[in-house]
Amino acid sequence: MSETTGSDDDRYEFDGFAFIGRTFAEYERMLGLGGIDLDGLRVLDCPGGACGFTAGAVARGADAYAVDPVYALPFDDLAARGREDAARAVDGLDGVEHLYRWDFYDDPAELATYRRASLARFLAHRRAAPGRYVAAGLPDLPFPDDAFDFVCSAHLLFLYADRLDHAFHVAALRELCRVARGEVRVFPLHDFGADRYAALDDLLLDLERAGYDPAVEPVPFEFQRGADDCLRIEV
Repeated sequence: MSETTGSDDDRYEFDGFAFIGRTFAEYERMLGLGGIDLDGLRVLDCPGGACGFTAGAVARGADAYAVDPVYALPFDDLAARGREDAARAVDGLDGVEHLYRWDFYDDPAELATYRRASLARFLAHRRAAPGRYVAAGLPDLPFPDDAFDFVCSAHLLFLYADRLDHAFHVAALRELCRVARGEVRVFPLHDFGADRYAALDDLLLDLERAGYDPAVEPVPFEFQRGADDCLRIEV
């Protein structure tokens, strides 16, 4: 999970897959969740990263779970990885701040407070409710068909298009839809270069042929410039 954008010679860079998190408030905006009542719903965040979404969803009455391969790490190693990646993610903004919109966050310092708050909420909830954090990953999830009313996936698909090929994206979206019985939401739809995923239309057609109802919808959040919509799939 990472934030990157820009041209080849002027862009944000992060080696590997970043284990960082967003708060529940960030999820609400980037996935357009303002009108959704989670109370009583079974919810999945995939990949969950070091996010506070699951804890926030449980606090709002949801039966919520997160899945991420990094959860296999011992707790202390998980915490250290989260702190290291959060610091690297914010430090990487130095010199490329102009590539982002500073509307939700005032500046990199405030962004850092969100990352630390998310990690703290995640770690506290991971310690208190370890069964809600499952060590697994796309495109093979350890859940039965139609297991969740609401499934969300943030800052993996499309963002990492340079290292996750089209076949992975097809398999991952089909798997997210398999375990959902209500809807799936994915954000962002752009890659590291701030370009919309080139084969998005092909993916939408594949989902339609599989019997799902996908749509691209605007959301009230834009940090990476141009990334102000999400993919919503009714299953």
